[in-house]
Amino acid sequence: MKSIRVLLAGESWVSSSTHYKGWDFFQSAVYETGCEHLAQALKGAGMQFTHLPGHLAAVDFPMTLDELNAYDTIILSDLGANTLLLHPDTWQHGKSTPNRLKLLRDWVLQGGSLVMCGGYYSFAGIYGQAKYYRSPIEEVLPVTIFTFDDRVETPEGAIPVVEDPSHPIVQGITNPWPALLGYNELTLKPDAQLLLSINGRPLLAVRQAGAGKTLIWASDIGPHWCPEPFVKWDGYARLWVQAMNWMVNG
Repeated sequence: MKSIRVLLAGESWVSSSTHYKGWDFFQSAVYETGCEHLAQALKGAGMQFTHLPGHLAAVDFPMTLDELNAYDTIILSDLGANTLLLHPDTWQHGKSTPNRLKLLRDWVLQGGSLVMCGGYYSFAGIYGQAKYYRSPIEEVLPVTIFTFDDRVETPEGAIPVVEDPSHPIVQGITNPWPALLGYNELTLKPDAQLLLSINGRPLLAVRQAGAGKTLIWASDIGPHWCPEPFVKWDGYARLWVQAMNWMVNG
């Protein structure tokens, strides 16, 4: 069986700080990524994992169906819709460029495998600014996205509930699952399969869309919503390896 080719777009950020020391001050910036645990899990299973950081995605995310076909599964995680819509040729130079949200939808309908993971810039996101609602991406996902800020913070911890223990993605993962510290609030579509719920909302769901498949994971793939006890739990790696295998091989 050939190695599964996975592209993760997003999961990076730059933080800027101002430090005050009495009368004086200075500024610093740091670049960070949040996909290390997922990358380790998939690479450990022999998959070809490629990370496209958010600051590069506007230019380097695939622009054609042929370029998308270089991958078996595309994961969008903490990457707002504007990054895919506003190529610099359009944003800075007023030129027409492909609508990559429509391109992804068409790729799925023709047999592609698309995953959206949760975060502050996934689904609707913080202040609703991720803006995947009413988009071509929403058309193929297993869920309907709210048009407002959909983040639910659960600092006390919320335990995932297995809704379909026989499904290959969650099969063999033992209860109890570790707690999550937040998620995006979503509504399941009638033709989707719910595998995990959290506080009565979809956490993990899948859907057949045309010839392709889509999956949503409504929480982070790493801290803060997906904390250290979760990512270091044996079930974390098993979940993602089984998810990628099912999405591509059925």
